Amino acid sequence: MAQINPNFANLQGSYLFAEIRKRVTAFADAHPDASLIRLGIGDVTKPLPPAVISALHAAVDEMGEPDTFRGYPPETGYDFLREAIVQHDFAPRGVPLSPDEVFISDGAKSDTANFQELFAPECVVALTDPVYPVYVDSNVMAGRSGAMNEATGRYARYVYLPCTAENGFTPALPDRRVNLIYLCYPNNPTGSVLPHTELAKWVAYAREHQAVILYDAAYEAYIREPDIPHSIYEIEGARECAVEFRSFSKTAGFTGTRCAYTVVPKEAMGRNAAGESVPLHPLWFRRVSTKFNGVSYIIQRGAAATYTEAGRAQVRELVDGYMENARIIREGLKATGLEVYGGKNAPYIWVKTPDGLGSWGFFDRLLNDAHVVGTPGSGFGPSGEGYLRLTAFGNREQTEEAVSRIRARMAR
Repeated sequence: MAQINPNFANLQGSYLFAEIRKRVTAFADAHPDASLIRLGIGDVTKPLPPAVISALHAAVDEMGEPDTFRGYPPETGYDFLREAIVQHDFAPRGVPLSPDEVFISDGAKSDTANFQELFAPECVVALTDPVYPVYVDSNVMAGRSGAMNEATGRYARYVYLPCTAENGFTPALPDRRVNLIYLCYPNNPTGSVLPHTELAKWVAYAREHQAVILYDAAYEAYIREPDIPHSIYEIEGARECAVEFRSFSKTAGFTGTRCAYTVVPKEAMGRNAAGESVPLHPLWFRRVSTKFNGVSYIIQRGAAATYTEAGRAQVRELVDGYMENARIIREGLKATGLEVYGGKNAPYIWVKTPDGLGSWGFFDRLLNDAHVVGTPGSGFGPSGEGYLRLTAFGNREQTEEAVSRIRARMAR
């Protein structure tokens, strides 16, 4: 009999968004006439930009001709896309980057889950709390978590960094040495951001303690305030200690199209068992080339179109539209007296639950009474208890209707 990886037994229940789908499906089956508005899972609703559609069509036509047909793509991505990323995403911010430090992938979720494979099971992981569940679960599967403490809802070997209203959703540096640090800014789920001064503290800590920062910048296009860094590499020294993950999913509507990228600077180092420096770049290249056959030519042409003059304008319009939704939700819920955070530099609104309700209690109240689907904050970690996340990725009409329903419910 094949023995199962025992670490899977440490996973807690079902994946958060699978549990949401289960509850929503049960409600919909019991109430077939209910008109549900889904502001829970952060899936986009606006169509792909016209420049992307045109590029996809052109690439499909190329695949139908013998002279322009392409088979396997390069595992790390086509040069035309990697060069566009360097030119448009990083060079304008004064970030030195080489195209071969960019690895094209099918999603930031995949890469943030998979990058931990480069590190030993003994590595100590630091996580902001609340946190995107993929960081937690992928390290549980790898055996780094230790056992779950049912009383606290925390794994024994993780170092949790609480982010709450009391500390302005700004995590404190670890009180003991850690090896891997997961940071996501703009933050999912709280919508908070870190200014240069705070992010610089993390880079300094990582360099001092020879830790590696796994920096998820999937929502950087939503930053509005001028003093907020869009990339960790805007901080001096970050190339030595940080890997950055980005995605076309929420910026250009690629959630169903699948394209993202990870930046691994050649200076970024880990350590072997003898304490010697080992560059991460060739390790990630080896992992990618072994387990991944690359993103299709057609999809990469679509992604590259987001960097054309027309594509950039169309992407900005998409992002601006979602941020207007965020404003509508944020201001509409504040008007009811709810405590509301986020929604200014991120497409997520973090709502304090009223009347002493728990996260799932407020989720059920909105589902049953307002027919609005959110995401319970407790699903993102113990410090998320007492909050609920709403996303700005609905369409305008449904966003306005959701706010109207919630306001009517809270007025009762």
